[in-house]
Amino acid sequence: MEDLKMAMNEHMDLMADLVQKFTAELRTGFQPAYDNFIGFFHAIDWKEPWLIGLLSFHFALLLVTFLSRKHINFQMCLFLLALSGVYLAETINKFLGSNWKKFAGQNYFDPRGLFLSVLWSGPLLLIAIIILLNTLFSLCQLLIKWKRAELRHRARLARNKQD
Repeated sequence: MEDLKMAMNEHMDLMADLVQKFTAELRTGFQPAYDNFIGFFHAIDWKEPWLIGLLSFHFALLLVTFLSRKHINFQMCLFLLALSGVYLAETINKFLGSNWKKFAGQNYFDPRGLFLSVLWSGPLLLIAIIILLNTLFSLCQLLIKWKRAELRHRARLARNKQD
């Protein structure tokens, strides 16, 4: 019995050590990503008019998405437009990268498209996900209405048969 207790304690100590090492690795693992994000955030001049316009556009699109949540056909058009914007992000990045001096103080448009992916495609994908979730929710509600109507119809038919 004493050997079993000792083996269990050794096992628990080993597990605690593994958990402690894992959490330490996680904490240090996120630090470089956090540092990169902060560096990215501080490298952008957020007072440039075109950036304010871009953020305003995304905010307005998000507002339209929430206000039109009951209009599924309009939301599908928004969904397709948002995904089209994501699809065209590479072309937009190349165009803006070659013409950045006309509207920006510095060249944000690297060949890999990181800046445009974060500030253009990211919000558009988020809006597309919101629209998709709203559509799925609406479809579930429609399915519930349809099933209730079907059950009422069957009950009415059964009542008519009994009469």
